[in-house]
Amino acid sequence: MKMSPERLLKLILQINGGGMAMAVFAVFLRHDQMAAIHEWLGLGNFPEGIIVDYLARSLSAFYAIMGILYLVLARDVRAHASVITFMAWASICFGAGSIVIDLQLGFPAWGTWGEGPFIILYGAAILWLQRKINTSAGETLETNEDNQREED
Repeated sequence: MKMSPERLLKLILQINGGGMAMAVFAVFLRHDQMAAIHEWLGLGNFPEGIIVDYLARSLSAFYAIMGILYLVLARDVRAHASVITFMAWASICFGAGSIVIDLQLGFPAWGTWGEGPFIILYGAAILWLQRKINTSAGETLETNEDNQREED
């Protein structure tokens, strides 16, 4: 079963959006729960301080909001094409920035090379699928115009 570029784009946006929306659960984690996850990931001791909890929860909420946005955009990829394009370029830039930041901070390799390149590839895939949709839409338009001329 061959999937159209439009359907594949919708599916990718829905999967990514759903995954990102799950970050809402992290907003409600207690400090000791965040610390346990942090240590389990091999990131050392979780810092104390209200700003740490604030930043962790705020970033989780931001990811959740972005995930919901992707779910909304997936409902009509043609109507929201310009926003989807912006989000794809933003993803590519964010992925590159994540790699630089992770390297500067000495983040574990699994985190650096598992996050940044994935985000870059995600953005590139979105742009590629949009191009395929626009190409197929253009071809359909040309075919319709050719058929119209033949009828006249």
